Amino acid sequence: MTTLERFILDQERFHPDATGELTNLLYDIALAAKIIASQIRRAGLVNILGAAGSTNVQDEEQQKLDVFANETMKNALNHTGRVCAMASEEDETLIPIPDGYPAGKYAVLFDPLDGSSNIDVNASVGTIFSIYLRRTKEGPGTLEDVLQPGRDIIAAGYVMYGSSVMMVYSAGHGVHGFTLEPTIGEFLLSHPEITTPPVGKYYSVNESNFGRWSSGVQRAVRGFHGDEPDRIAGKNSRYVGALVADFHRNLIAGGVFLYPGDLKNPLGKLRLLYECAPMAFLAECAGGAASDGRQRILDIMPTGLHQRTPLVIGGKDDVDYVNEVIAAEDGGS
Repeated sequence: MTTLERFILDQERFHPDATGELTNLLYDIALAAKIIASQIRRAGLVNILGAAGSTNVQDEEQQKLDVFANETMKNALNHTGRVCAMASEEDETLIPIPDGYPAGKYAVLFDPLDGSSNIDVNASVGTIFSIYLRRTKEGPGTLEDVLQPGRDIIAAGYVMYGSSVMMVYSAGHGVHGFTLEPTIGEFLLSHPEITTPPVGKYYSVNESNFGRWSSGVQRAVRGFHGDEPDRIAGKNSRYVGALVADFHRNLIAGGVFLYPGDLKNPLGKLRLLYECAPMAFLAECAGGAASDGRQRILDIMPTGLHQRTPLVIGGKDDVDYVNEVIAAEDGGS
């Protein structure tokens, strides 16, 4: 059995300049994930289901588990001396390191509980994270440390709380999956060197928004229906409503996920920093691709903590197909 800790330590042997700090930081995140997973497993038995009676910065109703997961992530990271600043989908502003604790050399961004609308119906949810090297060299972390393009990510991953708990991560050298063994409380390597097929058999999109999409997006989805057999084979539709769950299935089995902009939400609803950039990093490390329909997600320079962007992510050929159709149909609009 290869534990997450042993695997990451073994990876360090190939990097002479490694200090072990990133290893410990990833293990801090894994600890937070175990705590969150323990509460999700007990959610129907304790008073942690339902709305928290508050809204987050996105003006979305927070679930009790949203609040719990957010505080757990912050408390697992803010005292270790490895992190200079954090940013969360649930917090409006930069999360500084508390006074009295040293500031480290990493900035961490996270969506503490992706797909939280699934909580009350016992469907899959997840945690997404990304790690950057700080840009400011001294003192507390700043916005400059977290407003970095995805191409500067040094490690990213997600934890999926489903029928089993899985942590999938990459530090730029392959994508690896670990399954939590509850009897010993450790993440064990179960999916080494994940690669995603260039053409998948699934497509994932909320088709209730079809009438509000651009003609290019509509045509691309019709192609996935099988309307353009000479150009692309038809696919099966699968949509869970949690990015982590849909992305994970497509990463393993092959497929493409879309959350395009529409007339109601021109930039879509997904956040660049907390969802799209870390997942794009993983997709590319697994041989896939990610775009906003026109440009590579990892090349987008963020201008705000809660910036949104359309997302097309999955197998490289499938993403290229969507990009080509949108360019042909919608032009530069």
